[in-house]
Amino acid sequence: MVFPDAGRGAALADHRRHAPAARAGRRRDCASGGRTSERAASLRRRVEESLLSMGRTVSVVLVTWNDAPFLRRCLKGIEQQTHEDIEFIHVDNASDDDSAAIVRAQFPAGRQILNEENRGFAGAVNQAIHLSRGELILLCNPDAYLERDYIARILEAFDAAGDEFGMATGKLFRARGYEIEPTELIDSKGIRMTRSGRHFDIGQGLPDSAPARGLKPLRTAIEVFGVSGAAAVYRRSFIDAVSIDGEFFDEDFFTYREDADVAWRGRLFGWRGMVVPDAIAYHVRKVTPKGRRSLSAAVNMHSVKNRFLLRLKNEGLYLALRNAIFEIPRDIVTIAAVLTIERTSLPALKWLLGNWRRVLQKRRLISDRALAEWFR
Repeated sequence: MVFPDAGRGAALADHRRHAPAARAGRRRDCASGGRTSERAASLRRRVEESLLSMGRTVSVVLVTWNDAPFLRRCLKGIEQQTHEDIEFIHVDNASDDDSAAIVRAQFPAGRQILNEENRGFAGAVNQAIHLSRGELILLCNPDAYLERDYIARILEAFDAAGDEFGMATGKLFRARGYEIEPTELIDSKGIRMTRSGRHFDIGQGLPDSAPARGLKPLRTAIEVFGVSGAAAVYRRSFIDAVSIDGEFFDEDFFTYREDADVAWRGRLFGWRGMVVPDAIAYHVRKVTPKGRRSLSAAVNMHSVKNRFLLRLKNEGLYLALRNAIFEIPRDIVTIAAVLTIERTSLPALKWLLGNWRRVLQKRRLISDRALAEWFR
């Protein structure tokens, strides 16, 4: 926990203790004085950060579905945050395990919603947002672990960035196992788009030092097209601006790709996203582009549906024409695979055929010409 008053007193005491020696600088070693100055500056900076973050409620949203083995470690990361003003909201999607009981025991003062059926990640997040009161909303996956200053670092970056930045994430490293054991490989530095209409987590599977596309350096952060929902932070003003018919995450997505949809939608409205390198988290990646064969039929079906739904909702005429040479061949391959090899995903195509008119009604007819630079 942070005690701002105590920190300020320590900083002032340190300053008074060294002031006489500083005035007699000729009798002191310059290097020692430099170290003292750096120490005092560091203390003052920490105190200022604590004071800035005080009184700003961050709503932490945790959605579970049979995630009990991960929760001990995940909840510890949330509990140890240095930012104190946290509202905790848990939504359980009809788990068959002890997820709800574990969370309730750890956060008895938090709010808890127990769904009688699985409403999907998108639906559960929307439920939590409607109950929340925070200025910012943090979505924390149950298989993610946040370093203790994760929220504080994100708040600092939002303060330094312009009001047009509505979404942020830290630097996510890949993790292993139920204890969410860290590795040195990147899980996500944000979301990037390609001209074939695909989206990828920047740097996924690579060392942190490896070059990555889709990054634009800022003063205290790095601009990205969008952010991964594994440990995303959204401004309340952003959520209010991009929600459609009361839904922040489009519940047609159910699960997966809803974070890319929100990012694209936000970009169309002029919002921006960033990754904060000093905010560190770890995430056990269950779904990867190369791991499709190991996934359930339901997950693959939603993946197929959502890849088309993402573009149908957000892609305007300019990008559609510009990217057609890359998108159409991949679409043909995907549809052919569903019709011949992965027939369990046929419901995805049937859903799209039956709902395309309703999906188009959700579109916001804003030119996407300015977004072309992000599709590479």
